[in-house]
Amino acid sequence: MKYSIIVPVFNRPDEVDELLESLCHQQMKDFEVIIVEDGSQVTCADVCKKYEGQLDLKYFMKPNSGPGMSRNYGAERARGEYLIVLDSDVVVPEGYLAAIEEELQREPADAFGGPDRAHDSFTDTQKAISYSMTSFFTTGGIRGGKKKLDKFYPRSFNMGIRRDVYLKLNGFSKMRFGEDIDFSIRIFKAGCRCRLFPEAWVWHKRRTDMRKFFRQVYNSGIARINLYKKYPESLKLVHLLPMVFTVGVILLFLIACTGRVMMVYGNPADFYCWYGVVLAALAPIILYSLLILADSAWQNKSMPIGFISIGAAFVQLTGYGLGFLQAWWRRCVRGKDEFQAFEKTFYK
Repeated sequence: MKYSIIVPVFNRPDEVDELLESLCHQQMKDFEVIIVEDGSQVTCADVCKKYEGQLDLKYFMKPNSGPGMSRNYGAERARGEYLIVLDSDVVVPEGYLAAIEEELQREPADAFGGPDRAHDSFTDTQKAISYSMTSFFTTGGIRGGKKKLDKFYPRSFNMGIRRDVYLKLNGFSKMRFGEDIDFSIRIFKAGCRCRLFPEAWVWHKRRTDMRKFFRQVYNSGIARINLYKKYPESLKLVHLLPMVFTVGVILLFLIACTGRVMMVYGNPADFYCWYGVVLAALAPIILYSLLILADSAWQNKSMPIGFISIGAAFVQLTGYGLGFLQAWWRRCVRGKDEFQAFEKTFYK
């Protein structure tokens, strides 16, 4: 068998239904699907039964241990030459596996990954969040785009690796967040060939509202410091940019607020001076917002999505930046152990 598709699941039966439905329409048929239920209270057992006659499908239930350990559980039971890890909230186009096969035939790879897109059926908020996570103007394009400020690291929402390499590297670590980057770092350290497959893309729902999105990116910021403590060389300039953005936005707002207060309560003769301070402080924020609005509206062909993307971009950057700062203070200054936030409410 060529491919084993491994999907860890936690309380997402409806999403698994959509993913399995999309896998039924693959042009290439030489694959199996392994669903690993990670201690869910709302299981997808009935959903999986529906597809037993249409897919080579295996369903496993296990106690909760996090996505990384669940992928390892599936890998131990897989038969494919290549293991493909997908998140439960993705949907694949019919040519997904065919695109992977074409890339591997053109040039072998030990590990690979593909980008993600927003489906037409997604809500405007989901499309805005997708934009903020993939745009060059927010993440530097490091999550699978063509323009990148850092080399490509496969992400667990759409990641493939030779089965023998996976087992040799002992798969994913016990990290709850950032475990895919941890694995990708170890793949590179082992001297493996790792490539981006641009045409092996998936539709990725991500989070459905800004509150859930903030929790996700906040933990991503924390994970970056956790990764730095394990692999100091992994921290690059691009990873500092959200923190710099966050500090800069806070300082600019404080300056603008100070200027506004002085306009009201200061010397009347200095009114226009303080007015200029307020404008100068807000100008970078306004210009960046207009850039996001124009780029997202053009890419999504929707002005409303463009406006929502402004909020998504600020949530993405400041959420990551705040998590990064908290983790830096807690781990690098105070010397505390690895941690993550929102443990009880992350999926709510």
